[in-house]
Amino acid sequence: MFSTLIVARMQPGHAEAVSDIFTAFDATDMPQRMGTRRRELFRYRGLYFHLQDFETPNGTETVEDAKSDPRFIQVSADLRPYIEAYAPDWQSPKDAIAERFYHWKSGQ
Repeated sequence: MFSTLIVARMQPGHAEAVSDIFTAFDATDMPQRMGTRRRELFRYRGLYFHLQDFETPNGTETVEDAKSDPRFIQVSADLRPYIEAYAPDWQSPKDAIAERFYHWKSGQ
């Protein structure tokens, strides 16, 4: 399994709208098309964290492949009023992926 963590900005009052957008998106076959196994959204003091687990290590590649799908384009447009880039040079979601520098997993 491969995980990504997107970091962005979000006003605290927007959590419900963002949750609703992803509820509708995740009810389609898009998560399966992208190889997404799990999605979790977090907020903390004006920050937005989007954790995604993928079936394979090429999760970012499958997301890149899906970016031309009209549903992906639509969900991105729907999120635009609520999610803003953390870094000023942000161009796409892959520019907002945090770099993992430590990982531990239980042997159980």
